[in-house]
This record gives sequence, structure tokens and C-alpha cells, in this order.
Amino acid sequence: MTHLFAADLVKAEPLWRAIEQPMALKALVAIVGVALIAWELWWFLGRHGGGVVARESEAGVQEITITVDGGYAPSRIRVKAGQPMRLAFHRIDPSGCVAQVIFPDFHKTLDLPLDATTSLELPPTEAGTYPFHCGMNMVRGVLEVE
Repeated sequence: MTHLFAADLVKAEPLWRAIEQPMALKALVAIVGVALIAWELWWFLGRHGGGVVARESEAGVQEITITVDGGYAPSRIRVKAGQPMRLAFHRIDPSGCVAQVIFPDFHKTLDLPLDATTSLELPPTEAGTYPFHCGMNMVRGVLEVE
């Protein structure tokens, strides 16, 4: 039987060691990291363009077709206040996330079958910004009523 004594223990080498980096490299990495965070916030939360104006039909209904393919195109829709609107969603993305669109302010949910166009009619409403999103709240759009 072998006995280990404190004198027999040899100081083991660490499994890793720190390598000091130049200050300029540290600063560059920090600046690039902050820039990437800012870009990501802008990409997911920022406004992208002024939106697309819905066209008005002869019956006085504002209409627009929204393509669902990894997101909503267009994702920002502008309509006039006080007029009814019809939003047609054409889903070509097979992802289950975008199989539904939800308008929380209107208490409306619409199932979007694959490779089909499904319409949602909304009543005349007052001016404001009304968000809509997929069933998982990952894909988002905005309805701007002016």
C-alpha cells in the first residue's frame, strides 16, 4: 500500500495559462463587441423604413398583401384611420413559428396555412401603432394607423 505525504506531492502545472494581450487588441475587441450589440439591437428593435401604404379598393377598404417568409414583408404597414382594412397574409415559410399571426390590440388571431393566402378584416380604428407578431412572438410587424 502506498502512502502519500505532503512532501511527496509535486506542484502540478496548471492546465492553462493566461497570455497577456496588448491593450490595443483589448480595446479593439471591446469596440467591435459594443458595435455588434448596437447593430443587433437596431436590427431587431429599430424602425426599418417608413412602411408601405395600403391601397384603397373601390369599396373603400384598405388592402395589402403581406408575404410571410422568415418574417413579414412588408413588416410596417401604414393605413388611414377610420377606414376598414383587409390584410392578406401569403405564407410560403414552412416554419411552425409563422403558422399564426396575432394582433393583440384587436384580440384577433389568424391561422396561416402553408402556400395559401388568408385574409383578416379589421374594423375602422383610431390613429396609433398596433403591433402584430407570430405565435412565438419572434417575428414581428407593425400596423401604423394615421
